Amino acid sequence: MIPISVVKLDEAAERLAVEVIRSGVLAQGPMVARLEREFADLVGVEHAVAVNNGTTALVAALQALDLEPGDEVVTSPFTFVATLNAILEAGATARFADIREEDFCVDPQALAAAVGPRTKVLMPVHLYGQPADMDAIVPLAQQHDLAIVEDTAQSLGATISGRGAGSFGLGTFSLYATKNLTTGEGGMITTNDDALADKLRVLRNQGMRARYQYEMAGHNYRLTDLQAALGIPQLAAYGDNVKRRKDNAARLSAGLADVPGLRLPTELPGRSHVWHQYTLLVTDEAPVDRDEVISRLSAAGVGCGIYYPKTVYDYECYRDHPRVIADPAPVTERVVRQCVSIPVHHHLTDSQVDQVIEAVRKAVAA
Repeated sequence: MIPISVVKLDEAAERLAVEVIRSGVLAQGPMVARLEREFADLVGVEHAVAVNNGTTALVAALQALDLEPGDEVVTSPFTFVATLNAILEAGATARFADIREEDFCVDPQALAAAVGPRTKVLMPVHLYGQPADMDAIVPLAQQHDLAIVEDTAQSLGATISGRGAGSFGLGTFSLYATKNLTTGEGGMITTNDDALADKLRVLRNQGMRARYQYEMAGHNYRLTDLQAALGIPQLAAYGDNVKRRKDNAARLSAGLADVPGLRLPTELPGRSHVWHQYTLLVTDEAPVDRDEVISRLSAAGVGCGIYYPKTVYDYECYRDHPRVIADPAPVTERVVRQCVSIPVHHHLTDSQVDQVIEAVRKAVAA
C-alpha cells in the first residue's frame, strides 16, 4: 500500500531529543523557545507562541480576543471539526460562509454576506496547503473592524502575494503527526501584535507571568521540549520537503490532466501551495462515482482519504446546537460528495508517483 501520509524523523531529531532527556528540562524550556524563533522566521512574523496542539492554538487565539456570549465567528463549513469545536469552546457562536471550488477555501463574497452585527472574527481556513484569498478577506475585516484568526493547520509556508499564511492576523498552526512539519502533537500561534503575543504566553501557562503571579484565568497549554526537539530539524529541511511535494503535485497533474470527470487542484495566481493534500474532485461527468474510485484505489494499493465527508456542522451533535448557525452551503455540499485526496507527500518515490497516476486513471475508467 502506498500510504497517503508517512511520518519519518531523522537522526537530527533523535539527537536533539536525547539532548533534552539528558538535560533534565523536559517541559517548556529552551527547545520550545528555539522552535518558536525559527517558526516565526519561516512564517515571517514577530512572534510565535507554542502550544500543545492545533485545536488549542485556535481556542487560545479566540480567547485572547476576549469574545463575549453572542459574538460570532464566521468560518468555512469545509474543514476539520477542530475549527468548529474551538469556536464553541471559546464561548462564541459559529456562522459559516460557503467555499469556492477552485481553492476549497471560504468565498470572500459569501464571507461578506455572512457578516452581521454580532460578527467579531473572520476565520478563514487555509485548506490542503493552499491559503484563502486574504487579499480580499483583509479589506473586508478592516471595513467592519473585525479580527482575523487564520486556521493555518495545513498550510505552513504557504504565501499570499509573497506574505506568509498566518501573518495577516492571529495565525494558528497544527504540528500533528501527519502535518508537513510535525512534533507528534503540537500547535503554534503567530502574530505581529506584541500585546497579544504577551497575553498568549501568560494564558498558556495557567495565567502566570512568573511563578504564582497570576494575571488571568489561564490554562496548561504548554508544549514540551521533547516535542520541540522533534520539530526543529524539520524546519531546516522544510523548503526542500515542500519543493518535493510541489514536484510530486506537478507530476500528478500532468499525468491526470486528460482524465474525463476529474477536476484537479491548482496553485492559484498570487498564492503558493505547500501541498499538504492533493485533492481531486470526481465530478458528475465521471463514469463512476467517488466512492467507487476509492474502492478501486484501495484494491490497487493506493491509500486515499476523504477530507471531509460532510459539512462540518452536519452531525447530530451540532444540528440543534444553539451556537451553530448552519446557513446553506451548496458548493461545499457538492464538494463533500466528490472529493478524494491521493498521496503527494515528500517521501514518495518517482516510481510510486507513477503508480498513483496509473491507479487513478484506471479507477476512474468506465
